[in-house]
Amino acid sequence: MQNLFSYPLIVDELTASEKKYHLHADEEELNYLKEVFKVESVRSFAAEIFLKYKKKEHRLDVWGKVDAEFELKSVISLENFYKTYSPEFSIYFDTQATPQDLKDFDFDIYDDEPYLLDNGKIDLCQIAIEQVALVMDDNPRKEGEEFHFVSEFDEETTEANNPFNVLKKLKK
Repeated sequence: MQNLFSYPLIVDELTASEKKYHLHADEEELNYLKEVFKVESVRSFAAEIFLKYKKKEHRLDVWGKVDAEFELKSVISLENFYKTYSPEFSIYFDTQATPQDLKDFDFDIYDDEPYLLDNGKIDLCQIAIEQVALVMDDNPRKEGEEFHFVSEFDEETTEANNPFNVLKKLKK
């Protein structure tokens, strides 16, 4: 599937001043995002992303907020409903690190692990997509819906059909 929602930046072309980017998906991009997120539909997807490149520290800070509204199918009632996700995020890229560097580095559990550049580039849309994917429900359900299990069998029927009880009767 071709990536229709993309905003790549070459990190070395960034300046030290803080940058602000507004991303907004059009109708074709919303259809693409529907396939990416595997949802019924994507009604809206927008992000406001800030960048600050600290070249001497080999660090690119990225933060912002994503607003997305999806049509989801409830795993309980199988009815469609709309849900909005608005994650705020803050991540950073180590502009000189390699995958091997991350393997060798001993991170504290409370440290944020840096992201790596992809051939000297980042894609703001992919960052926004990832942030929404991280907060999405694995099993979406409408507000207030709860699952209640109701057995088709009562205890007597279950006990009577127990294969071990059938074997006991044969033994006598």
